[in-house]
Amino acid sequence: MTQITLLDGGMGQELIHRAGDRPTPLWSTQVMAEHPGMVQGVHADFFAAGATIATTNTYAIHRDRLEDTALEGRFEALHASALAEAKAARAAHGAGCIAGGIGPLGASYQPDLHPASDISVPLFAEVARALAADVDFLILETVASVDHARDALAGARQTDLPVWLSLTVSDTDGTRLRSGEPLEDARAVAAEADAVLINCSAPEAVTQAMPIIAELGKPFGGYANAFEMITEDFLKAKPTVDALKARRDMGPRAYAGYVMQWVGLGATIVGGCCEVSPAHIAEIARRLRAVGHTIV
Repeated sequence: MTQITLLDGGMGQELIHRAGDRPTPLWSTQVMAEHPGMVQGVHADFFAAGATIATTNTYAIHRDRLEDTALEGRFEALHASALAEAKAARAAHGAGCIAGGIGPLGASYQPDLHPASDISVPLFAEVARALAADVDFLILETVASVDHARDALAGARQTDLPVWLSLTVSDTDGTRLRSGEPLEDARAVAAEADAVLINCSAPEAVTQAMPIIAELGKPFGGYANAFEMITEDFLKAKPTVDALKARRDMGPRAYAGYVMQWVGLGATIVGGCCEVSPAHIAEIARRLRAVGHTIV
C-alpha cells in the first residue's frame, strides 16, 4: 500500500478548548505567555494520536499582526517559545518532524489585505529565517490568492529548507481560491513548491480540489477545518474565532471518511485544521493502518 504522512490537527481551537478562556485576536500566540507548556501538551497529544508532524504554533506571529497589541515587540521571543514547545514535544515522543508554520499577513481568508510584493516578500522571508534553524521544512498555510502564493514562496525560498504550499479554497466551490481565482491559476506558482496541499476549507471543498492539485505531479494532500462556515463577523478587523461554530456532523469518524477519500484520490499528506482534534487524528491513523497504509 501507500506511505502516508500524517499531519497534526488544529492547534488554535484545541488551545481554546483546553484553556477555557475567551479567545482574543492573537489567542494562540498569547497562550504561550499565559499558559506555558500548553502548546507542548497539544503537540504531544497529536504525536500520541499518530501524527508524524508537529506544526509550530507560529501561524499568526507576523509583525503586522502583533502591531498595536500587547505582544508588539515580541516577534523573536514568540517564535523562540513556539519552537521550544514543539521541540520539547518531539524529544519526549522520540520521533517525528517539525514543520515551520507560516500563516497569511493581515488576516486569514482576506486576500484583499495581502500587501504588495515589495512589502510581503521580506516579511515572509524574515519569518522563514526565524524558523529555519529549528524545523525540518516550512509550510505556507491558508494561502488564499495567487499573489499570496507567489510572495510567500519567494520569501520562504530565501532559506534552504523544503517548502510546502497549502492553499485555501471556497467552502462552496473547491475549484476556486478564497480570492475567487480559479485554483488552476495557482498551479504555475505551486509548481515551485515541494508539496501542495489544501487547508482550512470545508472537507467537501478539499475533495473537489484534490484532482486539480494532483495534476502537478507533486506530493499532495489536504487538511480541512470543521467549521460550519466562515462568517462575516470573522472577516472584520482583528476577528476572534468565537465568531465561528464547529460542525456537529464532523466527529472523528465522519472526518476520517473524507480523509480516506483524499487518500483514494492519491493524496499522501493528510491531517486536520481548525476543530480537528487528537481524537480525529487517532481515527485517521486507525483507518489508514486498517487498510494497509504505512504512516511515515
